[in-house]
Amino acid sequence: MAIDKKPFSAILSKLIVTKEGKRLGMVKDITFETRTGELIHLVVKDPTPYTKNLNLESTQSKEILIPYNSIIAIGDFVVVSEEDLV
Repeated sequence: MAIDKKPFSAILSKLIVTKEGKRLGMVKDITFETRTGELIHLVVKDPTPYTKNLNLESTQSKEILIPYNSIIAIGDFVVVSEEDLV
């Protein structure tokens, strides 16, 4: 699914929620493939206990990663599909 291009600053520090309304945390950073520029993950800041129980991929420093392709919409919140997380 193609998401309209937004500057990084427009996504940084936005609340990440599932389409069901469950809070997952805030956007801390985005990881990407340096050769192609493909966006890979959102790095989560202040993950909720619910997020910690989802068994998501994490960095070596234990930061939780949400697959970028799970994003449904970006507006006041970053909305992700929970089905695409697992």
